[in-house]
Amino acid sequence: MSNVPITVAYGDGIGPEIMKASLLILQEAGARLDIETIEIGEQVYLRGHKAGITDHAWDSLQRTKVFYKAPITTPQGGGYKSLNVTIRTAFGLYANVRPCASYYPAIDTRHPMMDIVIVRENEEDLYAGIEHRQTREVYQSIKLISRPGSERIVRYAFEFARKNARRKVTCFTKDNIMKLTDGTFHKVFNEIAEEYPEIKSEHWIIDIGTAKLADQPEQFDVVVVPNLYGDILSDVAAQLTGSVGLGVSSNIGEEMAMFEAIHGSAPDIAGRGIANPSGLLLAAVPMLIHIGQGEVAEVLHNAWLTTIEDGIHTGDIYQEGRSVQRVDTMDFAEAVIARLGRQPDRLRPVHYGHESPMDAHMLTTSITAEKALVGIDIFLDWTDANRDPQVLGKLLESSVNTDDLKLLSITNRGQSVYPGETHAAFFVDQWRCRFESADGEAVTHQQILELLQRFDMAGLDFIKTEHLYTFDGKPGYSAIAGE
Repeated sequence: MSNVPITVAYGDGIGPEIMKASLLILQEAGARLDIETIEIGEQVYLRGHKAGITDHAWDSLQRTKVFYKAPITTPQGGGYKSLNVTIRTAFGLYANVRPCASYYPAIDTRHPMMDIVIVRENEEDLYAGIEHRQTREVYQSIKLISRPGSERIVRYAFEFARKNARRKVTCFTKDNIMKLTDGTFHKVFNEIAEEYPEIKSEHWIIDIGTAKLADQPEQFDVVVVPNLYGDILSDVAAQLTGSVGLGVSSNIGEEMAMFEAIHGSAPDIAGRGIANPSGLLLAAVPMLIHIGQGEVAEVLHNAWLTTIEDGIHTGDIYQEGRSVQRVDTMDFAEAVIARLGRQPDRLRPVHYGHESPMDAHMLTTSITAEKALVGIDIFLDWTDANRDPQVLGKLLESSVNTDDLKLLSITNRGQSVYPGETHAAFFVDQWRCRFESADGEAVTHQQILELLQRFDMAGLDFIKTEHLYTFDGKPGYSAIAGE
């Protein structure tokens, strides 16, 4: 059988050490790979590439469509972009799959029966990285959730559960607060769950759901979550297994995939030869399945399980009385190689020999709705009159209101401060002023422009606007607190 081309990056910090160890094991396990090596990360950033990657590296990724990546270091400050986010969005790697299983009794954990797979949406949410400083005091970050993006990741989670004989899919959101963004994700989850009647489905609010998972992880199976929650939750779950150093991340798109450990570059221990290569090595398991070499993945994974079952541990998981031998990075690699062809006795052996790659092409639906512009939220930078919202409200009503658009309310940090009295003693310098159609009918862009001209004539510094739309007559915007 012919070799499969893959792109490999050795990364920063401990990256070169653990990648060298992992590739040695892959070679000895019989992986059929043609490796193209690229440079990414800290030194590339510092040479002036804001995304930490060169055109040569992009060419390799576009050619191989398989990326095996060691952790990198992103320099602090200077506007450097996250390389992971850049690659995920550039190649449409919408599904981040993170298995979190315990290896008890080989590795100590309070949750010996834990076996969770977290499926995290990988492109949207706050990770879109859209931020602005609007005033001297206020910054904003925009959370983006799309219906097609939600459909793809939720359907992927259910397809993953079906393919791997999983019993339940759980959705975590915060839709009691973010009713439009997280609410859409939850609604899509409920709709798609009906297509998989053989799989149990449930929803948790993210805060109590995380607490429940940390306390009783054995109650969960497959968990599907928006981007930010998934990043946090998967690290929590990985730590529950005994060490984040064992965590694996598969980033899956329709045409390309990236495989990596979830831990960072750990520069504090770089060059000492003591890092645990397990996370990066185990990331090769889904990579091998993805490229059709499940039989090699099975040999490799079982050898790793046998090694840790035999008590051969690196320092991060070494424990007196449970571990037998404390080893460094390359000695651990040699121990795994020595056990190729063996299966563990107490830990459950894995079987991937006939595993087929999962199709990442997921169905999305087209949504049609009648859209109407009915108002506008205008954000002001305003500190006059001791920041008295009554003064601002009366000013807007007297000099800004038009025949078509009337001031409905003013909020500060999301709380309604006008009309009506407020007992709040603390205001920042950003104010949201909501204007809606005076007669309840749709308004035009020209009417919006006339309103903004009145703001300008009144000497008011408007820093942002958000149009208010209805869709099939239903508001496509959040209500003012207290309405």
